Amino acid sequence: MSILRTEVAIVGGGLMGCWTAYFLRRRGRSVAVAEKGLIGAQASGVNFGNLRIQARVVGELPLSIRAQEYWERFEEITGESCEFAPTGHLRIAFTPEEVATLEKYATEAEPYGLGLQLLDRMELRRRWPWLALAIGASFSPRDGAANPRGTATAVARAAQRNGARIMDQLKVTAIESVAGRFRLSTDRGVTIESDVLVNAAGAWANDVAEAFGESAPIFAAGPAQFVTEPVPHFIDPAVQAMDGSTIFRQVPRGNVVVAGYPRGPSDARSNRAPVAPLKTAAHMARLIEAVPALASCHVIRVWSGIEGYLPDMLPVLGASETRPGLFHAFGFCGHGFQLAPGVGLVLSELIVDGATPTPLRGFEISRFSGGRQTEAEQFRREFDAR
Repeated sequence: MSILRTEVAIVGGGLMGCWTAYFLRRRGRSVAVAEKGLIGAQASGVNFGNLRIQARVVGELPLSIRAQEYWERFEEITGESCEFAPTGHLRIAFTPEEVATLEKYATEAEPYGLGLQLLDRMELRRRWPWLALAIGASFSPRDGAANPRGTATAVARAAQRNGARIMDQLKVTAIESVAGRFRLSTDRGVTIESDVLVNAAGAWANDVAEAFGESAPIFAAGPAQFVTEPVPHFIDPAVQAMDGSTIFRQVPRGNVVVAGYPRGPSDARSNRAPVAPLKTAAHMARLIEAVPALASCHVIRVWSGIEGYLPDMLPVLGASETRPGLFHAFGFCGHGFQLAPGVGLVLSELIVDGATPTPLRGFEISRFSGGRQTEAEQFRREFDAR
């Protein structure tokens, strides 16, 4: 058995864990990341790739805006490409009620400087004549997209170059407090001892929280996604229907990447996230309704992933309520990809400075203490009934 002593141990080698390691090393803290599988192989690597600021709850906007700066500088920071594209994000409405919701959100988001552009049917047809049915939209010009495959490994390599220990295929099997420090046992005989512990274990994060008497009603689900064969490029922005029934973007190579609600079941224990064929067919039909020009496209690949969700559709982010030195970052409910650099930055500030200028109110794990749960308005319609 070998013992690795470090100032900060991070459980989870997705984007949250890797960005946290990167920022901590920039602040001079020794850090070790333990990932049970491959770096970035779970939600970080299989998501839709949206770098979406608009349509978040207003409380997430400060974190989201801080994060976007690092996506815009990704190549400068890591020396590698994530295929970042400042596409903008178009949120389309099909009913007058949805248009009213867009207008209300634009007013609420205005103090944050998003510069949302509200568009009527005529302006939509002028700018994007291929788009059918929508009667209004909100366009966020700063939003973008990236290829999630390889982003976490690129950040991990940047953290390693700064001195972080990144260890994959290393499953943490037990966590305990010993003499005021954290002791992590693993399945490969490596014991990690640290002063600080970051729980960035995604859909598996409750195992870490429960070791210290905390819990959150996290569950695993998977977004059904597919990609078409390449076609001539004509779709510039990432597009999302307000009800989530279709979400799509076209990459520079011409392929159209598609996702949509409801999300399906996934199994965090067996690492399986199947996609029912009928779900793919339903998403194809919705895509064609929105963009008739894609009616003859062929689907070439279908996939899903294992993401952690909470009933209020907000993450757990911040310090533990029961154990000093423990910090949580999990349950990002399918919208954590864009937030990841901001999460890593905020955690590094909490650990090194004891505070962060980014407001985190509403993200505390204590909101679930005593079995309390609050469901977001859209919660039930975003998931299959089972």
